[in-house]
Amino acid sequence: MGSAHMEVTHPAPGAAAIAISGDVTAACEQDLMAAHQQASDAGAALVVLDFSQMEYMNSGGIGMLVTLLVRGQRRQQRIAAVGLTDHYRQIFELTRLDEVIVLHDDTASAIRALASQGE
Repeated sequence: MGSAHMEVTHPAPGAAAIAISGDVTAACEQDLMAAHQQASDAGAALVVLDFSQMEYMNSGGIGMLVTLLVRGQRRQQRIAAVGLTDHYRQIFELTRLDEVIVLHDDTASAIRALASQGE
């Protein structure tokens, strides 16, 4: 089991992207929450979780995403996910995560979708 690596970037005003690489399990909860805090402190209304470099995610990782969602909702943030493989898209659908985390093909389209919703 490898560990996950989180990198926060700010691709647009009011948006933050968290690039998640490696294995997403409960073990990386602190890292993910710290990354989310960093994104939130910068005033992000949209947080895009970029899974394109993710190698693996288990139920602990999914539980962690639910925790992140609750935190995001408290801050009135929208959470989007990009870069999911078909396999993980199916898991998001099965667990109904796709009802609260909007799935997009890439960060740019997630940001465009948010911008058009805000008008």
